[in-house]
Amino acid sequence: MMNDTTLKDWRALAEKELKASPDKLNWETPEGITLKPLYTAEDLADVDHLGSLPGFEPFVRGPRATMYTGRPWTIRQYAGFSTAEASNAFYRKALAAGQQGVSVAFDLATHRGYDSDHPRVEGDVGKAGVAIDSVEDMKILFDGLPLGKISVSMTMNGAVIPILANFIVAAEEQRVSRVDLSGTIQNDVLKEFMVRNTYIYPPEPSMRIVADIIEYTAKEMPKFNSISISGYHMQEAGATLVQELAFTLADGREYVRAAVKKGLDVDEFGGRLSFFFAIGMNFFMEAAKLRAARLLWSRIMSEFNPKKASSTMLRTHCQTSGVSLQEQDPYNNITRTAFEAMSAVLGGTQSLHTNSFDEAIALPTEFSARIARNTQLILQHETGVTKVVDPLAGSYYVESLTNELAGKAWALIEEIETMGGMTKAVNEGLPKRLIEAAAARRQAAIDRSEEVIVGVNRYRLENEDEIDILDIDNTAVRASQIKRIAETKRRRDPKVVEATLATLTEIARSSRGNLLAAAVEAARARATVGEISDAMRAAFGDHSATPEVVHGVYREAYDNDPEMKVLAERLADYAKKSGIKPKIMVAKLGQDGHDRGAKVIASAFGDIGFDVLSGPLFQTPEEVADIAIEANVAVVGVSSLAAGHKTLVTQLIGALKAKGADEIIVVVGGVIPKQDYQFLLDHGVAAVFGPATNTLYAARAVLDLIEGKLRNA
Repeated sequence: MMNDTTLKDWRALAEKELKASPDKLNWETPEGITLKPLYTAEDLADVDHLGSLPGFEPFVRGPRATMYTGRPWTIRQYAGFSTAEASNAFYRKALAAGQQGVSVAFDLATHRGYDSDHPRVEGDVGKAGVAIDSVEDMKILFDGLPLGKISVSMTMNGAVIPILANFIVAAEEQRVSRVDLSGTIQNDVLKEFMVRNTYIYPPEPSMRIVADIIEYTAKEMPKFNSISISGYHMQEAGATLVQELAFTLADGREYVRAAVKKGLDVDEFGGRLSFFFAIGMNFFMEAAKLRAARLLWSRIMSEFNPKKASSTMLRTHCQTSGVSLQEQDPYNNITRTAFEAMSAVLGGTQSLHTNSFDEAIALPTEFSARIARNTQLILQHETGVTKVVDPLAGSYYVESLTNELAGKAWALIEEIETMGGMTKAVNEGLPKRLIEAAAARRQAAIDRSEEVIVGVNRYRLENEDEIDILDIDNTAVRASQIKRIAETKRRRDPKVVEATLATLTEIARSSRGNLLAAAVEAARARATVGEISDAMRAAFGDHSATPEVVHGVYREAYDNDPEMKVLAERLADYAKKSGIKPKIMVAKLGQDGHDRGAKVIASAFGDIGFDVLSGPLFQTPEEVADIAIEANVAVVGVSSLAAGHKTLVTQLIGALKAKGADEIIVVVGGVIPKQDYQFLLDHGVAAVFGPATNTLYAARAVLDLIEGKLRNA
């Protein structure tokens, strides 16, 4: 019963105030959840989890009884800067300034299992993370850091075996036993096939790697989390919160099945599984998502009949959204990150990374990283959020959201089950298709200003000041890494290295033995990351994905839009005059697998009326030039995220010129600092499209370039 008034009376009052029915204020979220302007006790009539308490199944209110009142969340900063020396210096300062654990970001060459001297990674070494080639690098990375006392998180999936092996050996040589190591290795390869694409091997052998790591750590590293099941990269790639929740938990279920199939009891490893979620700008929905995740994971784990309650308990790390960060008016990103951090905390995260305000432009500077870290310190010490367990509990709105998210996510999880589980769903491409469609839909909403982003599509500044950014000298980093590789190889015993690598390959081929145990022996002998990866490549082969582009989503969003109509007419007129549709190749150079931007552009340009070729991932500039020439494209649009644009795009233009194809127009889009625009233009790039460029604007600009080329021909 409502105090003083009834719901009917409220509706009448609302209609009077709004001059419209309050139902017209209903908002349907991208998840398909209808949000009402008012929630009451009636909305909780069918919610079953309301009686639960923190620390007890199904853990909706938190995995620990006292939550932050007993111990606040762990403050982390995910970082890796070019060399092991530079990263080590950053970690030391961060720990002294209040950070409570180390989270390592590796460069893309390392992620893909290549040594720094490999010709395919010339533009990637030391960009977007630290380069690690052997135990010698790993020892420098953690020099002076007490590995037996601090928690170390490592985001690594493709080359997870050599990286974890190197970490174990580096700790040994610091005289820290593996039983005393605490932290987390991501080891979540299924999401790589869906969104992030830093895979190496096909799905089935990749699942074998996951299971071997779970087995090894369960027996040898009791304090170490063997897997961090990640939804973060799904949301960053465009997934709705329901998709992020469902696919992440379905991945987790698949990993548990793989470990059980290997003969492990669920209680041997269930308590060491962890999760990793993105926290975006839908404040209450994100908090509800974490509560729903704990509810559903408890349900999933009960299928395996664990004896320990800790085996059904979802523990999670969270990171504020990178996609929500904007190049335009970037100081707004400090505010965005603070709200996202508060949402993660109200949802009950166990650890948290806050992004720096300049990460939409480049790697964070020391100044921006300090602001991001202090955001968490202020949350812990000045806001009072640590004084009460689950302060949102009982909220009509949040409890209703928790229930709706759980219901929709469970329905999607069940759909995956009917396909035979997540590995089969990934092989059939279902999650990837759904996520890419959601990403295209959201981009259209942003381009049309239906979704407001302050400083980007509303309230934009006329003039913006440049900010200081971190610029990595990729050439110098690669040269120093190559020198260290050569020295490491000179000092090792080649026969021992060869024997350990042969053993690793045989274990991979035969499925007898543990891959991580064999890799530890190889790392101890100073086999490199690339050599260990190649030893498994010899047995497993490489995975190669076929690019697919979503069609129709962008066109549907712009149905009857006058700007879209004019552009489509221009394209039709060009095709009539020239005899062919204007053709553009959307290309990814180097080892950067983040292809959300590339896929959105390919989808949108195709819907607008261009003939679009979506190029394969992980291409060298030479390979892209060959594909572009063979396909007779008018434009190559390079999508860049990982800061290798100055090296790789210059090489692409050189390759086109050397092949007599310098008539092909090259444009670049993505995370490009404004300070780099002129460099690219001076080296032959026709146009640069920075973050948050309106897609229709980019399409018009590209068509202008093509028409100009035709007129001047």
